[in-house]
Amino acid sequence: MINLKLLEKLSNAYGPPGHEEEVRRIMEEELRKIVGKIEVDVMGNLIAEKQGSQGKPKIMITAHMDEVGFIITNISEKGFLNFHPLGGVIPTIIPGQTMKIRGDGGEAIGIVGSTPPHITPPERRDKIPPIEEMYIDIGATSQEEVKARGINIGATAVFHTEYRELGLGYIMGKAFDDRIGCLILVEAMKRLIDTDANITAVATVQEEVGLRGARTAAWTVNPNYAIAIEGTFAADTPEVKPTQIPAKLRGGPVITIADAGMITHPKILKTIVKTAEENRIPYQFKKIPTGSTDAAAIHLTRSGIPSGAIAVPCRYIHGPAAIAHISDIEATINLIIKVALKLSGIEK
Repeated sequence: MINLKLLEKLSNAYGPPGHEEEVRRIMEEELRKIVGKIEVDVMGNLIAEKQGSQGKPKIMITAHMDEVGFIITNISEKGFLNFHPLGGVIPTIIPGQTMKIRGDGGEAIGIVGSTPPHITPPERRDKIPPIEEMYIDIGATSQEEVKARGINIGATAVFHTEYRELGLGYIMGKAFDDRIGCLILVEAMKRLIDTDANITAVATVQEEVGLRGARTAAWTVNPNYAIAIEGTFAADTPEVKPTQIPAKLRGGPVITIADAGMITHPKILKTIVKTAEENRIPYQFKKIPTGSTDAAAIHLTRSGIPSGAIAVPCRYIHGPAAIAHISDIEATINLIIKVALKLSGIEK
């Protein structure tokens, strides 16, 4: 059984790009129960190495710790906070959302303000203001009151949503992209620890702003193969045409053939698909080749590293909350383990 309590901790943890400390503490605590060799590099990546048999290839498995967030760019005289996104967030989902803001000296909860419908002119009622015109209200009336709570320009913010189980295997929470991947990384290491495989688990930083942590970690690890674990966008929802659905819940792990940053290495793609079929693991392909993963940075490191991405389908990622299904998580853990063993030459 997967550890949903761990997923709850990971989902609720605060971790916008460049501020992954809370997530890293959780990951380090879990991985130290499994492997002995753990380090944190200069960028903040957590690298945990499991040594197997000499001569077997080194496999790097990654999941990123950061979530989409915001940086505070201005504090008005009346105490309202302007912000800029860290990662891919569209304006339509922001108004009215609850935010957690964290600065060097404190933390606050606020709401992204909006004009009441009673006084909104008809011509503006169906329009979303640009992000640069939005603001967070933390219940302050001046710059001094905001600063007294430890919030300054450069503070960060994330959506404030608590994890919960919805029933029938469905779960909801923020940052499933990629805290679900972090959970899978831990679970996979638990089940691979007694094998002869050489596995380096890496919890990366700053994926949402350009795959930055993966690039430096891959240079350090220098693996023979790499797999990125992701939470990818599912859109099996009413407003999306069937031909435009990139993935669906309860369809199994999502395998990337190509995305905006990488064409999956032929050997890796063939291994993933063959492994899924041989083990009767349900799978689906990512049908819309947009977005990117840590694998895009890894596969261009040094002289090139054969890489691929396996993801859990999640509805509404890069928003205040996402929905996923436990069956997809379990199937993805199983596939990651089997692929690692096949690439290691342990399972044919």
